[in-house]
Amino acid sequence: MEKKILWINPVTTDMFDAAFKSEFEKVKQPDTVVDVVSLAPAPGPLHLEYNSYEVMIMPEILKLVKKAEEEEYDAAVIGCFYDPILRAAREVSKKMVVAAPAEASLHIAATLGENISIIVGRRKWIPEMKENVHKYGFGDKLASFKSLNMGVHDFQKDHQETARRIQQAAREAVEQDGANVVILGCTMEFGFYRKVQEELGVPVIDASLAPLKYAEFLVEINQRFGWGHSKLDGYQSPPDEELNAWKIF
Repeated sequence: MEKKILWINPVTTDMFDAAFKSEFEKVKQPDTVVDVVSLAPAPGPLHLEYNSYEVMIMPEILKLVKKAEEEEYDAAVIGCFYDPILRAAREVSKKMVVAAPAEASLHIAATLGENISIIVGRRKWIPEMKENVHKYGFGDKLASFKSLNMGVHDFQKDHQETARRIQQAAREAVEQDGANVVILGCTMEFGFYRKVQEELGVPVIDASLAPLKYAEFLVEINQRFGWGHSKLDGYQSPPDEELNAWKIF
C-alpha cells in the first residue's frame, strides 16, 4: 500500500529542500512517496537555533500539517531536532501520523543500545534538547551531549572539517562518556553517519533519515492495524466548530 509522506523543513528558505529530497529517495521504501517543503520565503528565520525563532514559525508549521492531511498525506515529519510543536501538530491532525527527529531518533537509539550520546552544533541547543530527552522518557539512557561549535548552516560548507569534528566528538562520547549509540542531533548533519559508524563500530543515527523511516513505520501500522495517535486525551483534536467559527485555518 502506498505511503505518502510530507517532510516539512521548518525554515523560510528552500535551499536545502532538494538535498533532503535526494537523500530520502535513496532510502525510502519503493511504495513511499516523499515530498519536501519549506515555509513561505523570508522574512523569517533561516534556522531555529534560538527558541524565539522556533516560536515564530509555529503557526506556519500547523498550517502545513493541516494542509497535508487535507491533501491526503499519510504522515508529516517536522524536520528539526527541537521537534517544534509536535504535540500541537498531532492535535490538529485527525488521522495522519506526525513524526519528528528527536523523538524518532531516541526511540530507535534506545532499542539499539543502553547509553546514548547526542552530537549537536552549539552548546546553546543543549538545554531544550535535554528537556525533550527527559520528556520522552530517555533521561536514564543519556550518556552525554557533545558540541561541535558549529551553526546549522556550517555543517554542509566544508564536509571534511564537519566529518572530522563529528568523528572526534563521537569517539569521545564512546571512549570517555560510555555511549554505545550516537545520534547526530541536527537534521543538517545528514551524510556523515555511515563513515563515523564504520570507524567506531557503534550505531550512529542520522536525524533526518530516522524520522523518515519512523514515519514509514507509523504509517504502516496505522494502515494495517489502525494504530494511530490516540485522540482520547493529549492528542485530542480541537472541535471543528471552533476551528471554523474562529477561521483558524
